[in-house]
Amino acid sequence: MRKRNESVTVEHERAAAAAPAPLDKGCSLRHSLRLPATAAAADTGMKRPLGRRYGLWFRLQKLIIWLLGVYIAIPFLVKLCPAIQAKLVFLNFVRVPYFIDLKRPQDQGLNHTCNYYLQPEEDVTIGVWHTVPAALWKSARGKDQLWFEDALGSSHPVILYLHGNAGTRGGDHRVELYKVLSSLGYHVVTFDYRGWGDSIGSPSERGMTYDALHVFDWIKARSGDNPVYIWGHSLGTGVATNLVRRLCERETPPDALILESPFTNIREEARSHPFSIYRYFPGFDWFFLDPITTSGIKFANDENVKYISCSLLILHAEDDPVVPFHLGKKLYNIAAMSRSFRDYKVQFVPFHTDLGYRHKYIYRSPELPRILR
Repeated sequence: MRKRNESVTVEHERAAAAAPAPLDKGCSLRHSLRLPATAAAADTGMKRPLGRRYGLWFRLQKLIIWLLGVYIAIPFLVKLCPAIQAKLVFLNFVRVPYFIDLKRPQDQGLNHTCNYYLQPEEDVTIGVWHTVPAALWKSARGKDQLWFEDALGSSHPVILYLHGNAGTRGGDHRVELYKVLSSLGYHVVTFDYRGWGDSIGSPSERGMTYDALHVFDWIKARSGDNPVYIWGHSLGTGVATNLVRRLCERETPPDALILESPFTNIREEARSHPFSIYRYFPGFDWFFLDPITTSGIKFANDENVKYISCSLLILHAEDDPVVPFHLGKKLYNIAAMSRSFRDYKVQFVPFHTDLGYRHKYIYRSPELPRILR
């Protein structure tokens, strides 16, 4: 009897173990079902890459929205603060190359150059470099400013060089041009406009033009009957035509005007500039070009050439990425048709794309000496 009872008890326990778990009143399992450990790990592994992808996409969306907001806000900011647009035209706050001492032109390989400081107006001081012709290199060593000023009266022509925006009179491509012109027998006088380099003052078109006029008169007072040519590059062409127009109106024109990479006027240049990401923006003129005019910035080369009466030479590279080639050609066509040039030579010299002179390397041309002669 005992054995039988024990076997019945064992069978009963086995049946109880095999029977399904009892349901509670809510017809739910009393014990929650659990997935195997391997399945749970696989599910977690899938969720992590999906979460990462979603997080990256969310951050990318936020970045795109932020950039779009900045892109839309900038035109309104420029319109409300025209001074911003003026700074973008002048770029005088960009001092390249950095960490050079403009008082020491010899550090840039200009051992035959003297640094001056002139004062066109009260509270305005401009830094000037004077490089003598190659024939005077040996004589110039160790000489003071007075010797260099007297040297302007020697029998060598003088070029007043007006540089473009950004950088200083010590810019690399500018220094290389001084060396080329000096080797060709020219005095080269250049300076930083007020607000550029170590020159003191606030930049403006009127102020830049007045600085150039002051330096020109300073040269003429010392050069005697030697020819004086004016060479403007890029934005400096706007200063150059402003200056020469004033000189012609007072009947003291220079012997020639040389424009390297010129434009017609600042509005057309800004509209045609390859780096202008807003040129197709609705209301581009109202947002960007009108503030330039409001700031008193015109640099109207196309108007100035109608009042200039001296020989004109225009140099422009076809692959110029900053001032499009067609603007230089258009300016030449305007000048060639102007009555003011009927007694003077007007010449346009293009440089083929294959030469790679772009915006500031025309000084490398082996043809330059012949062109200038």
